Amino acid sequence: MWRHIASNTLTFFIIALFLLAGGVSFAAKKYAAAGPLEQAICLQVERGSTMRKVSADLAEQGAVTSASMMRIGADYAEKTNQLKAGSFLVPEKASMEQIVDIVTRGGQNTCGTEVVYRIGVTLGDVLVRELDPATNRFVEVAKFNPAEEETPEVYTQIIAEPDTQFRLAMAEGVTSWQVVDVLSRIEMLDVDTTEVPAEGALAPDSYEIKQGTKVSEILDRMASAQSRILAEAWAGRVDGLPLNSPEEALILASLIEKETGVAAERRQVASVFVNRLNQGIKLQTDPAVIYGITKGEGVLGRGLRQSELRRETPWNTYVIPALPPTPIANPGRASIEAALDPDSTPFIFFVADGTGGHAFAVTLADHNRNVEVWRKIEAERANADGG
Repeated sequence: MWRHIASNTLTFFIIALFLLAGGVSFAAKKYAAAGPLEQAICLQVERGSTMRKVSADLAEQGAVTSASMMRIGADYAEKTNQLKAGSFLVPEKASMEQIVDIVTRGGQNTCGTEVVYRIGVTLGDVLVRELDPATNRFVEVAKFNPAEEETPEVYTQIIAEPDTQFRLAMAEGVTSWQVVDVLSRIEMLDVDTTEVPAEGALAPDSYEIKQGTKVSEILDRMASAQSRILAEAWAGRVDGLPLNSPEEALILASLIEKETGVAAERRQVASVFVNRLNQGIKLQTDPAVIYGITKGEGVLGRGLRQSELRRETPWNTYVIPALPPTPIANPGRASIEAALDPDSTPFIFFVADGTGGHAFAVTLADHNRNVEVWRKIEAERANADGG
């Protein structure tokens, strides 16, 4: 009899184990399977929140089929205590496994409202935008130039909200003075310095900032990034360049940055400057002359005068037979790399071609013909504007 009971007990345990294994397998598949969410949502996870609260919120919004199953899966993956506060985009059909990864991974918030302080070559403005979870695209809420326009009420409201994200976007070709000028007028920052860094020393890029971030800290991050970019590019430079130091490479890169906004042209423009330096020909680049007048403090806002082209300044490349003494702006990575790895061309001239790019030439005669074409385009545009 005891043998019969033992046999039945063993059978029961085997069946139970099979059922448990089947249940675990089913739960694991359900945890990793596509979820019920028909449209992406922006999930707000408050500081101090718990996985229980978040899973319940997701179940209420129809993003998961079982809050308890999501919690068990998070426990099994040992991620329950890794929950991060922030605003997170949960895509449609996201599995519970994907959602747990999203809310525990950390890093920059992936949705919500964003305020972008943009430092452009001609102006600095503020863009307030909000991510539409349905399209995963930002929608503009407000845009204004704080130096010339009144601050919109929506901006004041949004910067006071705890989950608003802030970012600084620095364009290629802006000067160090322009960077400091914009930073000193952003009220959410701690303006602990107004000292202008060396020209060219700051890396154009996008930088995440927070309420109370020190201006000096932002400038240090920009300078460190530019130093890394320059060091990497200098280490990989090609042979035969008329450049004696990384500093000279930065100067050349700034000239390239200011001469063309067409990415495909950067290495061609670089080749012209390198060819001229190698042949002892003056660079004759207008942006350098302009920098000699403005020192990078604002925009000239008019054409150069003949007297200015003849006036001797350290940056007048129509007069000096070499590179100017400093960069004339903060070049981006692409221009730095172009300066240190230019195209191999015979070109020593270029002029605007009316499309946003340039016409390149080897001989003065060809260059003069390109100049005539450009002047006709300028005249036609002037007549069109006048008419």
